[in-house]
Amino acid sequence: MSKRMSLSYSFPVFLIFVATATIACLDGLGVGKGLRFSGGSPFRIALFADLHYGENAWDDWGPKQDVKSDRVLSNVLDNETPDFVIYLGDVITANNLPIPNASMYWVQAISPTRIRGIPWATLFGNHDDAQFKWPLEWFSIAGIPEVRCPPESSFAGEKDCSFRGTTRIELMKMELLKNPLSHSQIGPTELWPAVSNYILQISSSKDPESPSVFLYFLDSGGGSYPEVISYAQIKWFQEQSQAINPNLQVPELIFWHIPSHAYKKVAPCRKSSIKSPCVGSINMEEVDSQEAEWGIMDALLNRSSVKAVFVGHNHGLDWCCPYEKLWLCFARHSGYGGYGTWPRGSRIIEMTEDPFSLNSWISMEDGTKHSYVKLSS
Repeated sequence: MSKRMSLSYSFPVFLIFVATATIACLDGLGVGKGLRFSGGSPFRIALFADLHYGENAWDDWGPKQDVKSDRVLSNVLDNETPDFVIYLGDVITANNLPIPNASMYWVQAISPTRIRGIPWATLFGNHDDAQFKWPLEWFSIAGIPEVRCPPESSFAGEKDCSFRGTTRIELMKMELLKNPLSHSQIGPTELWPAVSNYILQISSSKDPESPSVFLYFLDSGGGSYPEVISYAQIKWFQEQSQAINPNLQVPELIFWHIPSHAYKKVAPCRKSSIKSPCVGSINMEEVDSQEAEWGIMDALLNRSSVKAVFVGHNHGLDWCCPYEKLWLCFARHSGYGGYGTWPRGSRIIEMTEDPFSLNSWISMEDGTKHSYVKLSS
């Protein structure tokens, strides 16, 4: 979620390097199995939410925020040394990018993780493929400035350069072509325009084929289509979870960007202190939920194996609250793009294998940690 829009315009020409190879086999990959517990060590995940790279790409303010966001990611990664990173949506602010060069900012966002050799996965938020918003100033006497395009077409043989933006499919294809450490997937075509729908398995330290935890990623929409988890996605989740975890013996964690309506039911009153059983440090706004809900929470509650749901989107919320048999958690606003002046950080998730436990806390840019919560044991 982003509430900043500048009216000035002056941006450099950017080169976009994209592989020309086709991606014929990325669709329908099934459960990704490249993650694994190591001996008796916990498995730690860092969540980066609402980075908003590329915000105000045409002026000095935007690039300065991206540099600060680089610092947040680097500090958290060095302080927490996670085994895995999840980019929890709104990686970029596409509605602030005047031409189809969103891939450059996407690359910048994942670079701190990539250069440290840490595997990661991404899912989409409501800003990642939003349409460009025309600044009011462009309709004044000065008029709309001349379009300055990269010297080569931006992606997939595109021959024109316009204010069209970059689609979810293009962004995910770019990420997968260039990054062997990425565990992201282009989801089943029958769920499109929702793209980031896939499952990853964290395998047992004793057997790489034996699952210890399942991670489910769902595209909660926004940008180019409504903010919703569709009935088709829910059916897909029910079918896939039943097929891979029929006895509900393997713990399951759920990730998407925009909170469901259930978050409103458990939310502390806006600007009130966060009291037990909820745990957190900032509670400065109302929950901005999806436009509609078609039953995803009922599907989750029907599975005792589901332990927690993690979302971003609301920059002024970082709490976890119980909802019947599972936990609903916000991440922490990680990027300097987007609205809000609250200190930046990351929600950390830590799991043990045998016996299974699930704990979480907030790790800040300055190295401090707070809001420890036990989500399952």
